[in-house]
Amino acid sequence: MYKNEGNEYFREKDYGKAVIAYSEGLKKGCEDVELNAMLHTNRGAAQFHLGNYRSALNDAIQAKKLKPTHLKAIIRGALCHMELKNFSEAIVWCEEGLRIDPKEKRLVEMRAKADKLKRVEERDARKAKVMEKKEQRQKEILLAAIKERNIKLVHEPSNEEEEISDGLAEISLDGFHSDNTTGAKVHLDADGNLNWPVLFLYPEHEQTDFITAFHEQSRFIDHLMVMFAELPPWDLERKYLPSSLELYFEDEERAEMHELNPEHTLLQVLQHQRYFVKAGTPTVLAFVKGSPFSKKYFSGKKVHRL
Repeated sequence: MYKNEGNEYFREKDYGKAVIAYSEGLKKGCEDVELNAMLHTNRGAAQFHLGNYRSALNDAIQAKKLKPTHLKAIIRGALCHMELKNFSEAIVWCEEGLRIDPKEKRLVEMRAKADKLKRVEERDARKAKVMEKKEQRQKEILLAAIKERNIKLVHEPSNEEEEISDGLAEISLDGFHSDNTTGAKVHLDADGNLNWPVLFLYPEHEQTDFITAFHEQSRFIDHLMVMFAELPPWDLERKYLPSSLELYFEDEERAEMHELNPEHTLLQVLQHQRYFVKAGTPTVLAFVKGSPFSKKYFSGKKVHRL
């Protein structure tokens, strides 16, 4: 009864109801092995059409246990493995079916397709491994260049406590990432120079500038001249001129501010004994000299001025 009802739903492509009908049939606990194998096979076919490939595979496995030579169950199981991209398993199922019927066209074609896809998968895995090794080597070279320059990186472990790396052995590759929105990261150029993503903060106006590749031998003043060649729209008082700006970095550990010389290069600043590069992105703060905002901002703070 349930088999016929399920078959009717299946013909109408109402696979959900077909699954329910076949399941009800299996719940009856009938001892007819042939019938139970067919119910599992048919339910697996309905599950397959619903995209439930793992459930369909489980039914194919059960049907095959009940009737090892059940070719429909074997074909369905092979199809499920193909959809799940288990190409090695698909080949095993195909070969099992071909031992029963060496001329079964679907299994012959599926066996060839699975073999081809397995080879492609293995080739891609080899390429990915080579690429992973290459990227790892590039990271190691990059970290060695940072260590050589005595630049200190800070990474944030999962326990939310900051750790300061003080040498290559303590510099974690996991901490070598970028939290900036562009995803820009420090890199070595063809001449062996470091180029960093650098964030400029303007606290008075809650504005920012971001340089994706700040060459380590470039001076801050050179970037300020470019960035403020035209006054930004948020500078209504027209105060943000390169000659009017003071640049600082913050020593978060000691809660202190350090003024930096705009004539200095990025490398000179990064080599400062109290500069720590956090999350792969150096950050500087810019203020208008002597402005009421900067006086208020620095009030009560320990500031190391030039």
